[in-house]
Parts: sequence; C-alpha cells; structure tokens
Amino acid sequence: MARTASRPAGTKAGARKKTAKKSGQKAASGSSPRSGPRPTRAAAARTTATRGAGKRGRPQVGILYASTSDEPVMKECWGLLERLGVPCERKLVSAHRMPETTAAYARGARKRGLRVLICGAGMAAHLPGVVASLTTLPVIGVPLCGSAMEGQDALLSMVQMPAGVPVATVAVGKAGAKNAAILAVQMLALGDPALTRKLDELKRRLESGEKV
Repeated sequence: MARTASRPAGTKAGARKKTAKKSGQKAASGSSPRSGPRPTRAAAARTTATRGAGKRGRPQVGILYASTSDEPVMKECWGLLERLGVPCERKLVSAHRMPETTAAYARGARKRGLRVLICGAGMAAHLPGVVASLTTLPVIGVPLCGSAMEGQDALLSMVQMPAGVPVATVAVGKAGAKNAAILAVQMLALGDPALTRKLDELKRRLESGEKV
C-alpha cells in the first residue's frame, strides 16, 4: 500500500497559530464605527470657543442657545464679538431638556473667568431667566422667532422677569443678537480702555452710515 504523507506536528501547530492570528486581525479591523459608544448628551452640548479666544486669552462672554436652528441668528452675536476682539464661547443647552447641564454651566461661569452671559431662546424662552437665577453675572436675553407669534412670546417672557432676577432683553432676531454683543462689550469696557476705543470707533462708523 502507498503511504500517506503527513505534515510534521510543528508545522500543524504553526498553521493553527497563523490562522488564529489572522482571525484576530480581521475581528479588530472589521469592527464598525457604529459599534462604538454613541455620543452622549454632554458631548452634544460641549462648549465651543470662538477664534477670538486665542487673541485675548480665555473667553469673557458665554453664549447659550437651545437648538442648532438658532445658530443663523446667534452667529451674528459671536461674529461681532470676534470683530471687536472679545473672546467668547458658545454652548448648546436647553433649560427644559438639559436642566442639570444648564445649571452647572451657570453656576460655574464666574469661576471659569466669564463676565457676561448671552442667552438666545424662543417660544417660552426660559433659558435666560433660569441662567439669571443661578448666577450673579449679568445676563442678556435675545428673543428668537420659534413659533407663530414671531418671537413676541419670547420677548414678553424675557422682559417680564420678577424683581431681583434681571435679564437685559434686546430686540427680536438678528438685530437683538448684534445688540447683545455690543451691550456685552460695553459692560466689559467699563474696566478696559482698549475696548472703549473700539466702541468709539464703532460709533463713528455708524455715524458715517456703515451698518453693523
């Protein structure tokens, strides 16, 4: 009878190790990004510093708003702050959907070096009032259009704060966002001559017919 050739035992063992190694590599490289942890609510509400933060140190103004749909209006606020050289940060929070995150931000704002807070909100517009109740920093409210009432509901909600919890309320929409930025800079300029000069220059440009 013909003899059947057999592989040495060492060769079989080496083949099994190589097969196991390849299987492990495929398992590692084949993992889908979807299998990883989903973004948490805290991650979705992370604080974003604007470009101006690198020019004059850490942020001095905090800008809060409840939805990404508010950004087309609120970007007028941080855009003007950047032009005036005031570092700021923005954070997506909701007084209704994320009360604990909102409270933690408001309570820790002063310790982190913030000096003014700007809150944009529509409809019931509780965000600026809630924030104002949790900090002694000045709070500026920007009413936003979010319902059939075209921002009038948010305006009345912000401006009718009870005695002892003020919210400096500006106009509805983009004009209000720009005025909130200017008002914040005016507050900061009380102790900053350089900012005062920038505001003086802004006034001169407005007198010449330039729009903000």
